[in-house]
Amino acid sequence: MVSASLLLWSLLAVVIVQRAAELRLARQHEVWVRERGAQEFGARHYPAFFVLHGAWLLAWPLEAALRGPTLAPGWAFWLLLFTAAQALRYWAIRSLGTRWNTRILLIPGEPPIRRGPYRWISHPNYVAVVTELAALPLIFGAYWTAGVIGALNLALLLGVRIPVEARAWRDSLAQDRADRKFYRGLTLHPRGRG
Repeated sequence: MVSASLLLWSLLAVVIVQRAAELRLARQHEVWVRERGAQEFGARHYPAFFVLHGAWLLAWPLEAALRGPTLAPGWAFWLLLFTAAQALRYWAIRSLGTRWNTRILLIPGEPPIRRGPYRWISHPNYVAVVTELAALPLIFGAYWTAGVIGALNLALLLGVRIPVEARAWRDSLAQDRADRKFYRGLTLHPRGRG
């Protein structure tokens, strides 16, 4: 028999360690891409995600603890889904390499990554996070956290972040095409002999 309390505190510890490591990795990657001329987009909405994800990290264990804690019906499915989301997220992070970040940072002239899960899904990292934010609370029957935080996160992703990211890529690629066209139009005229 699985102890709900042990599972809750173990998963909370895992997620805290993950988030701390990911924020550290994101900071290292930020330095690397900025050294290569990366520009940031959507900096104004970034704190909203930070606050929302912090609230999630507090809300689901609190709601679960207030309920007992107990394992919800179907908890094994939600745990499997949470685990699958982790695998997808780390596949996305690995595929992006040093370009992965929690911020929208684009290096001018660099095309979007089209390997790993990005061959099939435009935003696999976001799919993983949306899944994770719902699945983990549902293991413990933290339905309010899964619903409210999940809906707010999805609204921010679909209403703000993905459109900002799409616009940034579109503008960056358009600028890159314009630059290539301009430089192709330049010709060097050899000096006459004389």
